[in-house]
Amino acid sequence: MKKHELDQKSIDALVVYRLERANETLLEAKTLIENNFFNAAVNRIYYACYYAVIALLVKNRISAHSHSGVKQMLGLHFVVNGKLSTENARFYNQIFNDRITGD
Repeated sequence: MKKHELDQKSIDALVVYRLERANETLLEAKTLIENNFFNAAVNRIYYACYYAVIALLVKNRISAHSHSGVKQMLGLHFVVNGKLSTENARFYNQIFNDRITGD
């Protein structure tokens, strides 16, 4: 079953799960930073953002099939119309690029 075919209860559960993963991943990043593992921390910060963006897309029944697609859908559906600030979008784009560089 594709995301756009999920019933509302399943969508809500998936959104909650993705947001929980985002919060857990931020805690992982904090631990990595405290231990001077900065490249790994950037990776975890990116994934925390990614999980939160996935939750946003799922909640709004928007599909994306890759990390680049998630970034593109965020811009198309939330930045262009002003629902998300360009500052936040720039941060997401920067952490996306930093994760690739760090990996």
